[in-house]
Amino acid sequence: MAKEGVEKAEETEQMIEKEAVKEPAEGGGGSHRLGDAQEMRAVVLAGFGGLNKLRVTRKAMPEPQDGELKIRVKACGLNFIDLMVRQGNIDNPPKTPLVPGFECSGIVEALGDSVKGFEIGDRVMAFVNYNAWAEVVCTPAEFVYKVPDDMSFSEAAAFPVNFVTAYMMLFEVANLREGMSVLVHSAGGGVGQAVAQLCSTVPNVTVFGTASTFKHEAIKDSVTHLFDRNADYVQEVKRISAEGVDIVLDCLCGDNTGKGLSLLKPLGTYILYGSSNMVTGETKSFFSFAKSWWQVEKVNPIKLYEENKVIAGFSLLNLLFKQGRAGLIRGVVDKLIGLYNQKKVKPVVDSLWALEEVKEAMQRIHDRGNIGKLILDVEKTPTPLMANDSTETSEAGEEEEDHEGDSENKERTPFIQ
Repeated sequence: MAKEGVEKAEETEQMIEKEAVKEPAEGGGGSHRLGDAQEMRAVVLAGFGGLNKLRVTRKAMPEPQDGELKIRVKACGLNFIDLMVRQGNIDNPPKTPLVPGFECSGIVEALGDSVKGFEIGDRVMAFVNYNAWAEVVCTPAEFVYKVPDDMSFSEAAAFPVNFVTAYMMLFEVANLREGMSVLVHSAGGGVGQAVAQLCSTVPNVTVFGTASTFKHEAIKDSVTHLFDRNADYVQEVKRISAEGVDIVLDCLCGDNTGKGLSLLKPLGTYILYGSSNMVTGETKSFFSFAKSWWQVEKVNPIKLYEENKVIAGFSLLNLLFKQGRAGLIRGVVDKLIGLYNQKKVKPVVDSLWALEEVKEAMQRIHDRGNIGKLILDVEKTPTPLMANDSTETSEAGEEEEDHEGDSENKERTPFIQ
């Protein structure tokens, strides 16, 4: 076994070295050297705003620091939080320019000092505190997990954020048990599909889901009751279950907060884990944000006390990167990998996109057109139309000037799932 491990590591090192000296094709993958600095392709957000703020450019390749792993990236996950980051629609946004992205999968290329438990050549998936949308990333070993042999890189990139978020909300926060009922919004999205799969691992759990009508045929078998997101789902749920539900998982916010609280049974738990209703156009609109914010139900602690209801919030990225719960998350990932190996859960991948197609991928999430997870495939060659007409590859990463008549700078019609 040790000999096989050494041979595997040598083979991987040779592969990496061979790929590193390749001259990349236009729009294709691979790293190259400019002078003495080895470089890589990466998606760069030049400033907060619309899709025209995104560029694919070349950056110096990072090297692992103490406790870090260097990963040759194969695939990256794209989440709704990435749209909010692009707009600067988050608390304490980082300074631009920056490389977006919080999760990826790939092959371990180098180990920093004091790293244990990993070897060069390991197939891994990882959380990254930004910088994931690149050909190479470095991240602390505590955020990295080995990938099962039969899990593809695209599945691995779709696994960490969605399934850990779903598991933590259901089992750590809401204490899902046999016979309970769950309402999940955006049931066709990556987290929604993960929630549905995890609920199926507990006997007699009823799942109510909301989604756009065009998604219903594709996801109807994953939930018990499915409603059009624009319908009066409160009355529909109460028609089926007069008492309401035990758990509400809300990624929308706005007026859905009050609706979710009204649906809770006594001892029920409402969890807010996103605020996609705060994003109504391609660029940040303070008017739209304020309108959505004022629709949020004002929580009265006395009312919660009288009605025996629980209201909670969940942010996986804050839990990992600000609150130091990497050990807890590792335990959850281990359980999830166990469920994957038992074929009880499986990431749903909507589509694969080249780095140069990041604008189109973001627009698909914005329009709520995806069923499952969108993946940036680092080795995918972009379609010529998308590469030429949408995301430009810039050697310097300069930001284009905004033009008054540019349709990209206008707010789009509010998205409909």
